[in-house]
Amino acid sequence: MAPAFPPSRRQFDPESTTIGIKLQWINPSDIFSLLLLLGGDIVGRALAQIVGPHFTPIAFSFGWVSYSISAVTTALGENRLMPAPDFQCKVINADNGYTRDNRSWVIGRIVRDFENWMDDGNTESGAIHSELRKILQEKRDQQAVEGKGDPANKEIERPLQTGLCVSVYTALEARPAFSSRDLPYWTGVAVIVLQLGIAVILFGLYGDWGIFFITGAGTLLALITGSWPQWTREKWACRKKARNDYILTRGNGAQHALLILGTKGEGLDLEDLAGGSTNMNKRDFAPSRIITVVMAVMWVVLLITASGIKQHSWYLLAVGSLGMLQNIFIAGWPRRPQDFGIPLHFEEVIGRVKVMQTLYAVEEKYPRAGRSMRDTFFPARLWPDEIQKWEEYEAKAVQLEEEKKKKKIVTGIPQQGM
Repeated sequence: MAPAFPPSRRQFDPESTTIGIKLQWINPSDIFSLLLLLGGDIVGRALAQIVGPHFTPIAFSFGWVSYSISAVTTALGENRLMPAPDFQCKVINADNGYTRDNRSWVIGRIVRDFENWMDDGNTESGAIHSELRKILQEKRDQQAVEGKGDPANKEIERPLQTGLCVSVYTALEARPAFSSRDLPYWTGVAVIVLQLGIAVILFGLYGDWGIFFITGAGTLLALITGSWPQWTREKWACRKKARNDYILTRGNGAQHALLILGTKGEGLDLEDLAGGSTNMNKRDFAPSRIITVVMAVMWVVLLITASGIKQHSWYLLAVGSLGMLQNIFIAGWPRRPQDFGIPLHFEEVIGRVKVMQTLYAVEEKYPRAGRSMRDTFFPARLWPDEIQKWEEYEAKAVQLEEEKKKKKIVTGIPQQGM
């Protein structure tokens, strides 16, 4: 009796897989819509780095759909657009020692990139580099005298880090909501023009307007996203015309600290700025929530539209890849304080092999500043001679404050007969 269901024959056909892969590489389909969901954090960092003026040259790239959806989450739940700083540091009030963990993107990047912009990049004869080399050499000489290091080596290598260098700057007139037209800015302009050029060429050669439409719409949405006034309000959320002195440092164990003097009364209140978006009025953020949701919907619509592109997909991938490279470049490129609208004038650098000796030297010239850093670099108990030394500095600081108060009272008395 014949079987009711005859056995099916399995076809061994590896050629079909080969053909499928070959066709995918010739004309990749649906890849661009998938890539639009990747790299949202890079887009967010690039925006935080370059937003400022009304025109923000941020290129259309992979990751924008993912970023727009995550932006809705932070806008609705945390009332902010700016991402959290990607570098941890501390802001210390040099007058009272109050220490704050930084939440500002701008301050985080200034401290992170300090070794790139210090001495204006002059690594050979710059004052800070020279002082650092000097104390490293002193440390090396001390180790040689004490017989430390590998006894088999006649030459003891110079250490990579020692002591503390405090670079002193004066805050010049700040320019909030300012972003310098530097290399990242012009790179963004160039990439946007190149992306549109690629799409136009395809349109002219084959009459395929789909990729030009996707590129143009994506660029427009990216530029609109970067032009929201809420970005500048969050990025520079602080008071202006501050006269306080501030210290920026990575914390205990750091090689560098920045002492920023507010003697001219033209800088930003960095203590305020360190608070990040917590200084914003939540009621003022309501319109931004609506705009963020609307933009996310527009990006999803663009994603659905892009999935309909079946021809000349390599051109669309080239456009997205160029934009992604530009976003990565902007997100990681080191910028100077003046590029964020916070110009600083270098005054001097104070460095010693021992951290405590550096703090003593800073306190001698800038009363209260060394004391304000002490608890950060020495959170444990001090030796009796150190306690006595700091008590002496405290007495001098109090005396100077009393003298300043007397001068203010004298100068504040109106002249007779006026």
